[in-house]
Amino acid sequence: MWPQTTLLELFGTQLPIIQAPMAGANDSAMTIAVSQAGGLGSLPGAMLDQASLKRELRNITQATSKPFNVNFFCHQEPDLDPAAHKIWHAELQPLFDELGVTPPPPLTTSSRLPFDSTSCTIVETFRPRVVSFHFGLPKPELVERVRSAGCKIISSATTVEEALWLQSHGCDAIIAQGYEAGGHRGMFLSQDINTQPGIMALLPQVVDAVNVPVIAAGGIADGRGIAAAFALGAAGVQLGTAYLLTPEATISQLHRTALLQGKDNQTALTNVFSGKPARGIMNRMMREIGPMSNKAPSFPTAGDALVPLRKKAQAMGSADFGSLWSGQAGSLCRTLGAGELTEQLATEALHRLAALANNG
Repeated sequence: MWPQTTLLELFGTQLPIIQAPMAGANDSAMTIAVSQAGGLGSLPGAMLDQASLKRELRNITQATSKPFNVNFFCHQEPDLDPAAHKIWHAELQPLFDELGVTPPPPLTTSSRLPFDSTSCTIVETFRPRVVSFHFGLPKPELVERVRSAGCKIISSATTVEEALWLQSHGCDAIIAQGYEAGGHRGMFLSQDINTQPGIMALLPQVVDAVNVPVIAAGGIADGRGIAAAFALGAAGVQLGTAYLLTPEATISQLHRTALLQGKDNQTALTNVFSGKPARGIMNRMMREIGPMSNKAPSFPTAGDALVPLRKKAQAMGSADFGSLWSGQAGSLCRTLGAGELTEQLATEALHRLAALANNG
């Protein structure tokens, strides 16, 4: 029924729909719901400590026998340069003064570390069907350990060059992440966001360049988008923003309200919340300090200085200083359960694809 079944065979799923792993926005509940519905549910592991990661993986494996994905970041070790953080604090000082909050103490460590041997050991214990990475791939020896555990390996590419690099370094499938996508850009061979292509331009070029299945991501939130991705050669799709209004999403009510009120022209790429470009709904922090600031410290440390500002604003009913991740198709979100949404997306897409086939 699907134009391509290579991804279904690779992952062992019924549907070629991947729920994007969204650090801070979903936990095992969403992963389970999507996997049970036949898609590939994803658990974001980038912000979880060892105990939390193990707990969430136990939740999944006890609740479902269906395939699922665990995602990790593989960025460079964070730079805790005191001078850079001093400059950043000075940039934010007027806001600290206005809200009457005390700036946080200097950083001594980062809570968001890249995939390492310890995380790999946990993967080897639970053996998820798929392990995905963001910002490239970890060290070759870690990639080999993941593969030896029987896991399929995927990662995000924002250019054809990155897709070819991922293929040559052992990815079983590649996520083509368009400029429209919400959350962090997976870019790792370039830092120039001005040259990043949208999904309609990126997807067919990646499909033509590589020999592994390609998964489309960015600006896809309904059956029309899924059908379009398949028409351009995708073997599957990855959706994140589409799941943010489901009851399983762990975002704040302020974030939900912003999504419900959002429009197509109200998101931008920004580095002020983490240090790397990520797409979110515009708010005061992005307008006044960014969206892109050359004073933001290296990823993932920029956000630590914003914690007291975010907490104070949230207590006042404002989302002015917190990240509101969203792709450009946020207004297409639906308030359905994650499982029901997955099934509905598949049904819509298949109807669209059937109509295209009949008209052809």
